[in-house]
Amino acid sequence: MENGSTFVGHLSTFANVVENQTAAQPQYAETASPEAYLVPVVFAAIFGIGVAGNGTLIYTVFRHKSMRNTPNIFLVSLAAGDLLLIIVSVPFTSTIYTFHQWPYGLVICKLNEFLQALSLGVSVFTLTALGAERYVAIAYPMNHSNPSMVRTLLAVGAIWCVSAMLASLEAVAARIHYHDYGTIKLVICDIHPPEWGDAYKKFHAMYRFLVYFTVPIIVIATFYLLMARILLLSSSRLPAEGRTQGQAFRQMETRKKVAKVVLSFVAIFIACWLPRHTYLLWYHFDPGLYNMFWHVFKIVGFCLSFINSCVNPFTLYILSSRFRHYYNRYLFCCCTHKRNYRRPRKTSHSALCTFDSVSRGVNSHCTSTAYEMN
Repeated sequence: MENGSTFVGHLSTFANVVENQTAAQPQYAETASPEAYLVPVVFAAIFGIGVAGNGTLIYTVFRHKSMRNTPNIFLVSLAAGDLLLIIVSVPFTSTIYTFHQWPYGLVICKLNEFLQALSLGVSVFTLTALGAERYVAIAYPMNHSNPSMVRTLLAVGAIWCVSAMLASLEAVAARIHYHDYGTIKLVICDIHPPEWGDAYKKFHAMYRFLVYFTVPIIVIATFYLLMARILLLSSSRLPAEGRTQGQAFRQMETRKKVAKVVLSFVAIFIACWLPRHTYLLWYHFDPGLYNMFWHVFKIVGFCLSFINSCVNPFTLYILSSRFRHYYNRYLFCCCTHKRNYRRPRKTSHSALCTFDSVSRGVNSHCTSTAYEMN
């Protein structure tokens, strides 16, 4: 997300108003538009829902040892990045359409831009890592039967380090910039330093679109195409009895279910971030008339990019009965009946373990990766 670009777009609208007024009538420039009230309301909902949802997800995984598996550790990393953004950045960014200038100073300006880029990097790179992890689980099930927690934690640490390094560009570039419009002096948090030239604005928009969107989505899509091919071939090779009651079929179905959860996260990410990237590319590469369509499109894309930080827990609630059980217990305080979520145990005949099947409600056997996220 780019507050500088958002503020510049907002500034251009504000400037048009100012240019059509006399110095004796500056108060009209301060007339609040609908988004001055709607955006803070939306962001207040994002704050409440995001803190509750992501906080409960993190607590659930840390509270219950049986939930600490590779996909869930990645989900905790994803939720932590979203929670950090929501707690620190959302309160300041929520007023960007309410105030005609940045009132929080240079330190908050740099911190805000850094955290937004950090959270975005953690989100998209974690989704990429989840896609790779699911591919390995399906393509090489025996090698993935007992994934190393240390390796998972190292991968999470690497994701945060890379995201922080990439986000440092935003902290370096962000600065307070002053604009004079007649008798009105505006102060904005700008991520495009004027001394860096207009070429940097185009580079920055394209850089974020490629690094934080296009390349990761292509990588994830490649993993899923390979997974689909493997699953189709495996399904055609299963014997008739395996399709009805065999452990291989149940194992495959569970892995497919986990892959669908990850794919849902990716689809939500695309839906939330594509409008934002579309607007920024248009604004910097082919700026036409800034009319009401683009104004509304900009605000919707701006809000969606933050909404992405609070919707993943809802996806888990819908698709995972195990997470739904814990959300009902901790978040909604529902008096739900206890389900027997037993820990996976090794069988005597192979490196397999039991899990509670979400789709059938019965116990079955699979590799240790198959019960994840159920």
